[in-house]
Amino acid sequence: MLRTASAVDVVIVGAGPAGLAAARHLTGAGVSVAVLEASPEIGGRSVTDHLDGFRLDHCGRPLAVPAAELRRTPGLGELTPRPFAPGLSVHNGQRVQRISAPRSARGALSAARALVRADRRTERRTDRQAARQTGRLPDRRAEQDADRRTVRRLDRRTGRAAPSYAAPPAAPAPAVDRPIRDALASRPAFPPRAHDAFLRPLLGALLCDPQLRGSSRGAAAALRGYAEGQLWLPAGGAFAVPELLAAALPPGTVRTSVRVTAVSTTGVHTAEHGPVPCRAVLVATGARDAAELLPGLRVPAFHPVAVLHHTAAASGGRGAPSRDTALILPTDGPVAYTYAAGAIDASRTPPGRALLTTVVLGAAAGLPPAVLDRAVRPQLDRIHGAQPRELLTTHHDPYAVPAMPAPHDPERPVRVLAGLYVCGDHRDTGTLQGALNSGRRAARAILQDFGLPALTTEPDTLPAAA
Repeated sequence: MLRTASAVDVVIVGAGPAGLAAARHLTGAGVSVAVLEASPEIGGRSVTDHLDGFRLDHCGRPLAVPAAELRRTPGLGELTPRPFAPGLSVHNGQRVQRISAPRSARGALSAARALVRADRRTERRTDRQAARQTGRLPDRRAEQDADRRTVRRLDRRTGRAAPSYAAPPAAPAPAVDRPIRDALASRPAFPPRAHDAFLRPLLGALLCDPQLRGSSRGAAAALRGYAEGQLWLPAGGAFAVPELLAAALPPGTVRTSVRVTAVSTTGVHTAEHGPVPCRAVLVATGARDAAELLPGLRVPAFHPVAVLHHTAAASGGRGAPSRDTALILPTDGPVAYTYAAGAIDASRTPPGRALLTTVVLGAAAGLPPAVLDRAVRPQLDRIHGAQPRELLTTHHDPYAVPAMPAPHDPERPVRVLAGLYVCGDHRDTGTLQGALNSGRRAARAILQDFGLPALTTEPDTLPAAA
C-alpha cells in the first residue's frame, strides 16, 4: 500500500503535534504528504488514556497558548478550551492563599519585562567583553556548525557530494540569555519581593523546570503568555490537539505502526515496507529519535515529569475534594502543582466522580509509583481536603520536556539541507506552542524550497508586550 501511494511530495516522520501541524499547513498549500508514525496511535506525548470512564492525560501541563496562536494552525480553531479559574492558589503547607487574576497577571507581566531589561543589560556587558576577545564562537554559530557536521555524515552515508544549503546561515546572535534563577536574583530589577510568593512556583509549573536553570528569555515568553491569556485544558484531554489536526487531513495521509529506519533527501526507508520515495523528508519525532535518524543532531537535556491521577466522590461526605478550579502551586513538598481536572473539564470523569491531577517534577518524579503515591497523599489531603482517594494511574516520562538552558535559541534551524528538515518542541520552546511554531516554520521552509508561495508572512511568534 505504501509503495502504490509513494508518489508524495513530503514524508513526515512522526505524528505528534509538530508533524501533524506541518502536514496541515502543507496539504493546505496543495502539497501531497504522508505521515508515518511508528506507534499504533498518533499524538506523540499528547496522549490521553481511557480508564473506567476517566480520561487521563500522560502530560498534565496546563496550557497558556493564546487563542490567536491556535487559530494560526488549521483545525485548532475548533479546539474547546476549558479554562482554570482566574488567578492562582498558592499553598504554603498550612493554608491556601488566593492570588487574584489582576495581581498575578500584573506580577507576571512586570517580571517578564524585568527579565527582558536584565537581558539587555547583560547584552551590553557581553558586547563589551566580546570586543576584547577574539576567536570565540557564538552559540548559534556553533549550532550551525553542528548542523553542517550532520549534513556531512548524511552525505557519507548516502554518497552525496558536498552539501548545498537552500539558504545561507543566519547571522550569529549575541549571547544575552542567562539562567532564570540568576536573573531572578537581580535586585532591584524585579517587582516587590511579595511577587516571589507565586512567581517562582509558577515558572516551575509553566516550564517544568523546578530548579529554574533554564533560559530567562524562555521564562519571559512563558510569563507573557500567562499574563496575556489564561491557563486552560483541552476539552476531552490532551489528545484532542493531535486528533483535530489529523481529522481534516486527506484520507490515508497518516499511517501508524510504520517505523522509519533511515532518511535522505529523496525518501525514507521503513522496516515494514522498504523504501518510500518523495521530494522532501521532515523528521518530526522527539529529539532522541530524531538524532538516530539525523546523526550529529544535538540532543538536549530533559526535565522528567510524573503525573498522578486520583479520584474521589465528587460531592457529599468529608472525603469529597474542594471544587476550586484554580491552579494550585504548593511551596513545599514533592508536588509541583495540582488541580481538580474533573471540575475544570467535566468530560474527563464519569458522573459522580472527581479527578485530581498532580504533577511531580525533578528527581522525585523518578520514584516508583507506590512510593510516589505515598509521598504525595498527605500533601494532597491538606491541599484538596479530600480523604481517602484512589490512585487511578501514574505516568512517568524521563524525557517529557526538552530543557532550554541559557543561552537558548527559540528558533533553531529546521532546514538541515534542501530536501531534509526537522521540527519539534526541541527546535523551538519545550511547549505545545513551540511544537506548533516549529511545524509551521518547517512547512514554510519546504514550500520555499519547492518554489511555492510562502505559507504566511506572519512572524513565528506573536508580538510580545513591551
